[in-house]
Amino acid sequence: MPSPYTASLTLQPLTADRAADFWRVTDSVARERRYLAFLEIPQAASAEYVRSQLASQAPHLLLLDGNQVVGWCDVTPHRLPIYQHGGTLGIGLLPSHRGMGLGGWLLESTLQLAEQRGFDRLELTVHEDNLNAIKLYERHGFLPEGRKRNAVRIDGRSLDVLMMARLAPHPSSRP
Repeated sequence: MPSPYTASLTLQPLTADRAADFWRVTDSVARERRYLAFLEIPQAASAEYVRSQLASQAPHLLLLDGNQVVGWCDVTPHRLPIYQHGGTLGIGLLPSHRGMGLGGWLLESTLQLAEQRGFDRLELTVHEDNLNAIKLYERHGFLPEGRKRNAVRIDGRSLDVLMMARLAPHPSSRP
């Protein structure tokens, strides 16, 4: 998908060829120690996650600047039968590509893909101090569902985690 921002920016589905690129970006964001549930991501664990995402044909887009992966947005499908209409959303951008509206483009594109693939409910968690992300999620239809108090502790600092979810505007009829 071409970018509305500049020709050098594109969205591409995750492929096995991009597994190492995906790992480098996610691990980089994790090592910022501010946004993700992981403080680092082992390459083997990332490779297994990519295999799982590809096998399940999960919605998973990469943001590229030229040929470099600079962000991602994905939906991890729920495995238990009664929850299979939903998944957990994850998103991240390298610092160099934040604050330019790219997260909204990436998120909206992933939401459209998820709806096309029959996901009626997407959920996520976000640290309470990540105000830009919270605003982004709200603009795209995510609503608060709860708060986990003192849920994470990073470098001795405790934070609440907000739980948010979005229901598809046009629920699918898949079983």
